[in-house]
Amino acid sequence: MLMLKTLFLSLMVAAPSVLAQVQQQAAQQDLVEPVQQQEATPTSSTSPTIAPFTAKYSVLHKSKPVGTGIRQLKYLDNGFAEYSYKTEIEWLIFSDERHETSVVKLDGNKVIPTRYTFTREGTGKDKHYDWLYNVDENKATNVRKKKVKDINFPENIQDKLSYHFQNRLNLIENPKQSHFVYPVVSTSGSIKNYVYQYDGEEDVMLPFGLVKAVRLKREVVDKKRVTYAWFAPELNYLLVKLYQVKGGVEQFEAQLTSITE
Repeated sequence: MLMLKTLFLSLMVAAPSVLAQVQQQAAQQDLVEPVQQQEATPTSSTSPTIAPFTAKYSVLHKSKPVGTGIRQLKYLDNGFAEYSYKTEIEWLIFSDERHETSVVKLDGNKVIPTRYTFTREGTGKDKHYDWLYNVDENKATNVRKKKVKDINFPENIQDKLSYHFQNRLNLIENPKQSHFVYPVVSTSGSIKNYVYQYDGEEDVMLPFGLVKAVRLKREVVDKKRVTYAWFAPELNYLLVKLYQVKGGVEQFEAQLTSITE
C-alpha cells in the first residue's frame, strides 16, 4: 500500500486547464487573459525555439505499463504559451489522474510563469490548486482561496511545471551546460531550488525507437529520492524518458511513444 501511494505521489510530471472562476482585481487581469486565448501560430515577437507539439508517453512501474502521459505545448494568440502534462494511471484497484498546466510569458528564451493549475483525482484524496503569479510585483494569488500572498520572487523563478520548459530551452541554447538550478515556487508559496546535474549520454531504446540522449540527474538527499531525465538532441531536446528511485526502490518510469508537431 505504501509503495502504491508513493508511486502516485511521485508522478509530479502531470501538468487543458481546470480553472476556478473568480473575479480578479484589474491589476491582475493581464494574468488571467492568457489561459482564455485560443491557440495560435507562433509569431516573431515570441521567437520560440520549440515548435508546438504533443508528446505521448507510456508510464511503467517495475517495467509493466500502468498508464499513459501526454505532454503538450501550445502558443496562444497574445504571445503567451501554455505548457501542460497529463497522466492517467490504473493499477489493480488504484487509479490516479493528474492534469498540470503552466501558462507562461516568453522573453526571448526566458520563461516567466503567470498561472499554474494542478488537479489530482482518483484513489485517495483529490487535490486542486490554481495560482496566479505577478513576478514583477512579487505577488501570488491563490485563486481557489481568493488570497493574495507577497513573495519575493528570485531571478528566473519557475512554477512546478514551467521549469521543465525552461530546462529544455536551456539545453537547446547551451548543450554543453552541465549544472542547472531552478528556483521553483510550490503550491504553498514557498520557494525551493531544483538542481539537475549532467550525468552522461547514452542510446536509449524506447517505444518511439532508438534515440541518443543526454541524461540529467536530480538527487533529493533528505527524501532519499533520485530522478533521472533523458533528453534527445535529435528531437530538439525533448524529454524522452524519466525514471525515479526512492530509498533504492523504483517508483515509476515514463517512456516516449510518439510525438506530433
